[in-house]
Amino acid sequence: MPHTAPVDPVDQSLLAILGRSIARLEAGFAALPTAERVEHDLPAIEAVLAEVAHRMHDNFPYFHPLYAGQMLKPPHPVARLAYALAMVVNPNNHALDGGRASSAMEKEAVAAIAAMFAWPSHLGHLTGGGTMANLEALWIAGQLRPGATIVASEQAHYTHARISSVLGLRYRSCPSDSNGRMDLDALDRILAEEKVGTVVATIGTTGVGAVDPLPALLERRERHGFRLHADAAYGGYFTLAENLGPTAAGAFAALPEVDSLVIDPHKHGLQPYGCGCILFRDPAVGILYKHESPYTYFSSAELHLGEISLECSRPGAAAVALWATQRLMPLVRGGEFAGMLHASRKAALDLHRRLSTDPRMLTGLSPELDIVIWAPRAGTARTASARSRRVFEEAARRGLHLALAELPVAFIDPTSTRLARDQPTVTCLRSVLMKPEHREWVPRITAIIGAATESAG
Repeated sequence: MPHTAPVDPVDQSLLAILGRSIARLEAGFAALPTAERVEHDLPAIEAVLAEVAHRMHDNFPYFHPLYAGQMLKPPHPVARLAYALAMVVNPNNHALDGGRASSAMEKEAVAAIAAMFAWPSHLGHLTGGGTMANLEALWIAGQLRPGATIVASEQAHYTHARISSVLGLRYRSCPSDSNGRMDLDALDRILAEEKVGTVVATIGTTGVGAVDPLPALLERRERHGFRLHADAAYGGYFTLAENLGPTAAGAFAALPEVDSLVIDPHKHGLQPYGCGCILFRDPAVGILYKHESPYTYFSSAELHLGEISLECSRPGAAAVALWATQRLMPLVRGGEFAGMLHASRKAALDLHRRLSTDPRMLTGLSPELDIVIWAPRAGTARTASARSRRVFEEAARRGLHLALAELPVAFIDPTSTRLARDQPTVTCLRSVLMKPEHREWVPRITAIIGAATESAG
């Protein structure tokens, strides 16, 4: 059972480690001639920080297990400390001149992520987040398949349609099936109707955590010749989990065969925002990034990350934090990091099981990763939606923070027997159990959901 002591978002003993680490870093520059130090108004700085701390109270407790709403996972302490330590130097990973050590650490960290997908040869780098990473993937797709259509599931992240518009690429949304995955029959119709250059497979939709049928998409790539891009921003790290269902496990096993892949270390990778990653299986696509810049100061013949990135200035501290986290917890099956994913999925399965046996609840999709959706039982989709919103508010009053999602009624009632469809969608309650601590907190979360449901009427 969960402990009753308050969860401290910051372990004060970590600050002592940071202080000693900063001293070691500064020792590396001890040979520099003395420079006049700027005097700071310390009382004024402390006063401003006190105001910041007060303003930051106006947040949900993202670090606590009773926050189970959006995809917000606390960074690991080593990531926070490494990020703060790197900020003493404030490196820029655009050019080696701006971040030599942090650029090398980025290359090593990205190579470790690529190795997780069995890509010994790759081209990749970190980005500000999944949106920028997906933009690079679709930009390369547009360069290699000019004039061809981008296709993604209607449950794919909305960023793909937006990015396609920005890039001037034609975009088609493919219907999803009752499991939230790309509907293969609908995709076949699109492939017969027009020239498709790239199909985006979502490996963990942000709505329900559904995993698109990657093996079947690979078969269609062989027949039609399109590029296959995997948006694994949310779900990618689950390739290390050993308690996936057979369908999801089959999709993850096929991931090494895609042409490009996006993963977000700032989701399940325990990193501060923002930290995304784009990977290309064929390093030759790097030629498409080639540019001539008379004003970028390159003092080394080595590859600069700015030469294979659409972004220019990027925080080297993000790379340092990721490197440190992966150094502490390698990306291997059976390791500590993989165990966290196992616990998150187990928590989701447990919560779904408990809700499924509660006669007050409507549950449909069984979680493929660690997202659970449900709605209070009601006669119609409209009534269930209204009750979901009331339960959401009642749960928050009891300290449990969930999320709301507008989803097709079929996701909650696939057999069309439990809910009258007076509207095509239903507002569902949604929980993302990303924290490994959630495994032990499921009984308490379930109890609060039950009490909130009773109060909502």
